[in-house]
Amino acid sequence: MKVVTTEEMRRIEREADAGGLSYATMMENAGRAVAEACQRMGVTDKRILVLVGPGNNGGDGLVAARHLHDAGAQVNIYIWKRKIEGDENFGLAQERDIPTVWAEEDTDLAALQRLLDETDFILDALLGTGLSRPIKGLLKEILEVTRRGIRERFVVAVDVPTGLNCDTGAVDPVTLPADLTVTFAFPKLGFFLFPGAEYVGELIVADIGIPDALAEDVQIELTTPGMVRAILPERPLGAHKGTFGKALLVAGSVNYTGAAYLASAAATRVGTGLVTLALARSLHPILASKLTEVTFLLLPESLGVIVPEAVKLLNERIAEYDALLLGPGLGREEETVEFVHRLLGLESKLTKPRIGFLPSEEAVTESSLPPMVIDADGLNALSEAPEWWKHLKGEVVLTPHPGEMSRLMGCSIAEIEGDRIGVVRRMAQEWGQVVLLKGAYTLIATPEGRVFINPFANPGLATAGTGDVLAGAIVGLLAQGLSPRDAAIAGAYLHGLAGQMARDEVGEMGMVAGDLLPFLPKGIRELRDRCNVLWLMSRP
Repeated sequence: MKVVTTEEMRRIEREADAGGLSYATMMENAGRAVAEACQRMGVTDKRILVLVGPGNNGGDGLVAARHLHDAGAQVNIYIWKRKIEGDENFGLAQERDIPTVWAEEDTDLAALQRLLDETDFILDALLGTGLSRPIKGLLKEILEVTRRGIRERFVVAVDVPTGLNCDTGAVDPVTLPADLTVTFAFPKLGFFLFPGAEYVGELIVADIGIPDALAEDVQIELTTPGMVRAILPERPLGAHKGTFGKALLVAGSVNYTGAAYLASAAATRVGTGLVTLALARSLHPILASKLTEVTFLLLPESLGVIVPEAVKLLNERIAEYDALLLGPGLGREEETVEFVHRLLGLESKLTKPRIGFLPSEEAVTESSLPPMVIDADGLNALSEAPEWWKHLKGEVVLTPHPGEMSRLMGCSIAEIEGDRIGVVRRMAQEWGQVVLLKGAYTLIATPEGRVFINPFANPGLATAGTGDVLAGAIVGLLAQGLSPRDAAIAGAYLHGLAGQMARDEVGEMGMVAGDLLPFLPKGIRELRDRCNVLWLMSRP
């Protein structure tokens, strides 16, 4: 499902109109969709206040008011700054004698206050996607009074909450927070950028007749259940464990055994045929007691951390595997950083410069490196190598959180968070690899400039170890033959879905990373058994 900017939406509507789907028809379809969404919540006998502004957004509100009235709801209309001459939808509302108040005639907004006191639902159709400057004057007063009068009222935003910038996610101080937003044709970019994302509530993307083909060139997409279901690997009846791939995970250190456990367990839980954990030798008894389905490759170490000499042993075995995960819990000791550099053939600042790879008995050759996921301390080690991206070999998924991204880029976290989509797209293109930027609405960007938004924002995932689960899920899917892009998209979606299921089961406060593991296969089953078009996106 494409995610559009304001200008892209305007262009799509113009092309739809030119193709025979008139603006009037789009408005009728949009208003009816809002009314239907409200009816599904049981508003037939409820009192509904529709706040109507100028332009198409106000027109959508008038259409919704008419349909709700016809369905039996008690509707009132409150109009700000709208010209009614020739307004067919206003005329249809008047024919039904729907009570109407004009804001410009409402002294001290007393009528608005009375209507708010008497209503159950509020429809916000004041301003649409075109907001570009601070809200002032009478509209500001209307919104201030409405915000104070919301209390237990349910607020439905028509297309967009008034005051939310659909391109940047910025919000005006008087932005009206919605419990439900019914947007039209395509979700808007600002819905997934903070602070605006906090104001959207649940999101319905309503079909108003615009052909999907008109958005074909849009480069930002929202991951949907149907998309993920289509890319999940097949499970043939005659399969054996080799059918579903072999994943090698290089993870863990004396201080971070949990990261190795979580990543390995997650890889098994997404259907990988064989998972091998390569770890510091002394950690084996600890992890073997928990990972009964995982095999092990014991590596040379020093006091519980992997040392550079481990590269030779990996070189002897790595060709046996279909995918490699490097990084969770490795630690940042100098020996381990040097190990990562040697494994990847990077020039290290920690030792004297080398030309190309190390001698063949120590370095892994380009042809022997399977598709990789580099996560956590693997990324931190990359950031210590000059121009590391120029030396990465093969297909790689990079999975930084904002702190790791700042180290890879050499910039501040604030710069990244201020332009998450622009940053992840630019870096994927510059580095030539798939980049997954973690956070609420995790982003996956490709070297071709496409960006996929994962449709989950869950505070329960803001806890240690959930990133290790994500990395394990991605490498497991990569081992099963998915491309780096598809493995990142599907892994992030399953991780988010598992988080939502775990939140529903145990609550978001106190939820821990291990809670996700049993829900990974349940999420896959849910997608395979009951995969429908995404029209409702749940928010915490």
